[in-house]
Amino acid sequence: MRCGAEDRQGLEQLCRYITRPALANERVQCNAAGRVVLKLKTPWRDGTTHLVMSPLEFMQRLAALVPRARLHLIRFHGVRAPNAKLRALVVPQGPDDGVKAAPPDMCEASCAHHGPVRLSWSRLLKRVFDLELEHCPSWGGELKLIAAILEQPVIEKILEHLGLQARAPRRSPARGQALRAA
Repeated sequence: MRCGAEDRQGLEQLCRYITRPALANERVQCNAAGRVVLKLKTPWRDGTTHLVMSPLEFMQRLAALVPRARLHLIRFHGVRAPNAKLRALVVPQGPDDGVKAAPPDMCEASCAHHGPVRLSWSRLLKRVFDLELEHCPSWGGELKLIAAILEQPVIEKILEHLGLQARAPRRSPARGQALRAA
């Protein structure tokens, strides 16, 4: 989901969604015996509507919901699952899947399996900041990098001529370092 900078209602809805707890507070209660009572959203087939467990058992079940570190959180189910019989019909096939790929020099520039592994700086800026840096805004022609200024004195002279600061602002210490120094 994407929200614009001015879309405060959309941003609030997104924040509420990503910060919601695993269980609604209204569904979890403690009974008089000190046991945790969890109300199910829908009754099970056998008619069970509540689960009663010790606080330790409840914590164990909650801890089981937390994914392990460095674990992929995107899972596919149904026809997109890794071993689904119909997966080949819905997932695009790569060049290794029975079709011989064309040599790179005969392939079009838009060919997915011969494209660059990383996105170019101009595509990254377009994706993140919605800045079009591949085509000229006036003439529509393709923009390309023709020179880069790398010498610091030349860069400083150009920036000073434009009335911009030539030096980066001083970095303030990290919060942890400031607390340790005090």
